[in-house]
Amino acid sequence: MKIVNINKLTKKFKDLVAVDNLTLSIFEGEIYGLLGPNGAGKSTTINIISGLLNKDNGSIEIFEKDMAKHSNEIKKYIGIVPQDLAIYEDLTAYENVSFFASLYGMRGQALKQSVMQALGFVGLTEKAKEFPKQFSGGMKRRLNIACAIAHRPRLIIMDEPTVGIDPQSRNHILHSVKQLNSMGCTVIYTSHYMEEVEEICSRIGIIDHGKLIAEGTKEELKAIITDKNSFYITVDSTDRVKEEEIKAIQGVMSVVIDENIIKINSHKEINNLDKVILYLSNKKIAIKNVESKVPDLETVFLTLTGRKLRD
Repeated sequence: MKIVNINKLTKKFKDLVAVDNLTLSIFEGEIYGLLGPNGAGKSTTINIISGLLNKDNGSIEIFEKDMAKHSNEIKKYIGIVPQDLAIYEDLTAYENVSFFASLYGMRGQALKQSVMQALGFVGLTEKAKEFPKQFSGGMKRRLNIACAIAHRPRLIIMDEPTVGIDPQSRNHILHSVKQLNSMGCTVIYTSHYMEEVEEICSRIGIIDHGKLIAEGTKEELKAIITDKNSFYITVDSTDRVKEEEIKAIQGVMSVVIDENIIKINSHKEINNLDKVILYLSNKKIAIKNVESKVPDLETVFLTLTGRKLRD
């Protein structure tokens, strides 16, 4: 069953086309990773699926129902974990979850039970009577998730739920996502941490310039670039390195400079590492290390978009 079915979706903001004739489907039981560089149209797409934005053209079906005709009914079964924390500092953890669950019509004993179950699920049972202003960043993120799941949604949209938190809280959240999925929830997951997407997502879609440019399992996406070489060159300084000059070397497909590491994707059939090294030598740039990289999801993303995830 297709939980989300998007067909030729378009959204413009004046002259900017944020979503451009986008078509994709998300199936029941998936953890679907939605990736895209900043400004790619990812957040706009999520906001339209959530019902926070109206589309200009195209159609969206959720739970096999037309979003335009059944918006209120559909929203009852969607949970949203926004990138920006949506909690109230002057309410206790219990009161926060209770408030958001009540917006979905939950009342009485069923509400109380669901609130405590949600807090227990994210490991905050003992913090139920405390205020979020006393919480760490990771605890606030977990409370954010509790607020989104107390009404037991069928579809959960998680927009960068691990931004700016400690590794322990990140691991807790990733475990929670997998557990929610095992309980029957379909999850749309966005992140700027490739390792998270590789770990938990069953299928991944990459959006750029408002279009879906690649989709599949991580293995299928990696297979796209089997004809590519990737190598990372660590240097003493990248101040004098110009991306466009390295891109001008025959066979180089993309270049990203990340602090003192130059990340290069190149056509496999063209041996050009010596030319890159010569370029750096001519610039009197000391090379500390050269490492050949097995293609990973970040390499796929860089190859397809020519940009880092946070560009």
